[in-house]
Amino acid sequence: MDLRIAVLGGDGIGPEVTAESVKVLDAIGRRYGHEFTYITGPVGGTAIDMTGSALPADTMNIVLGSDAVLFGAVGGPKWDNPEIPIRPEDGILKLRKNLGLFANLRPCKIYPQLIDSSPLKPERIQDVDFIIVRELTGGLYFGKPKRKWENSRGRRAVDTLAYTEKEIERVVRVAFELARRRRKVLHSVDKMNVMETSRLWREVTSELSVEFHDVELHHMLADNAAIQIVTNPSVFDVIVTENMFGDILSDESAVIGGSMGMLPSASLASAPPTDGKKRRRGGKPALYEPIHGSAPDIAGRGIANPMASILSAAMMLRWSFGLQEEADAIEASIDSAISDGYRTVDISSGGGNVMGTSQIGDMIAGRIRTVSYTHLTLPTSDLV
Repeated sequence: MDLRIAVLGGDGIGPEVTAESVKVLDAIGRRYGHEFTYITGPVGGTAIDMTGSALPADTMNIVLGSDAVLFGAVGGPKWDNPEIPIRPEDGILKLRKNLGLFANLRPCKIYPQLIDSSPLKPERIQDVDFIIVRELTGGLYFGKPKRKWENSRGRRAVDTLAYTEKEIERVVRVAFELARRRRKVLHSVDKMNVMETSRLWREVTSELSVEFHDVELHHMLADNAAIQIVTNPSVFDVIVTENMFGDILSDESAVIGGSMGMLPSASLASAPPTDGKKRRRGGKPALYEPIHGSAPDIAGRGIANPMASILSAAMMLRWSFGLQEEADAIEASIDSAISDGYRTVDISSGGGNVMGTSQIGDMIAGRIRTVSYTHLTLPTSDLV
């Protein structure tokens, strides 16, 4: 295959971790005979400094001319002033909206060798393997009106939470399809006890469940879901929820594995293909990124964990390009590296062979070039 990938490193550790993903993709290309072409562009705070826009037109054109997007992270203290009219996060929000990326998929699984890196008790998190499907282009982050103002009675602000039946149905359908291919259990998370949008969410989800009668559907309030994720996470298989709840709950899920540096994500404009084939060219590309932020406190120190970004690249190979064996090779290389005791500082827990960002990338790329993983059985989260 000859594939064009937009690489948007962004701010902080974003460029560092995406550089290691490119290194690993190059190893995949050499081993399996693919040609990857990378086109870079500024986004986020870096783009604001360069152009005055968090998503310059040139960067958007690069994205639209690509088969997929590998994204880093945006933001940092330099741009944290709430008074500024343009924020780094505007870049990723505009990308999601312009590309129609309505479904954000965030897998969460426990690596047995990293169980001591988690602050949760080992007996609570053994065999955890679930995926959160977050609605990504609606809700509070995009609703109008959204503004802040001041009058004689003081300062005021408003955000609007709005959903349509169609917006809910399309993302819940993705979740049902994923659950059908996994353990056939779906938890739909809402706040129907206090919110009209959640009541509509629950109605639409219940109606759609008739079509997916083989999937066991559970409705759960968001506050209960937050509790269950840290007290009984093994109960979950697939979770589907609206934008803000999904943002918060998926970040909370990072404590299970001990570090956000281990959690990838994919943002899609349609359901993942069920036949393992590459998506047709001509449509808008999907976006793949680690769930962690720009981590400005460690940027430039060479200690960031690139595994979430590398695992995001594996998701890209699997879901955008239909390259199942190649994705398996990346995931198995990371599994074997962790099994052999190699760590970045965030998952070291005082033990293991602690390595830097570039060293980890070199090692994973080297294993892809030289080791066969066809004998390994991958966990169910890799089969979504």
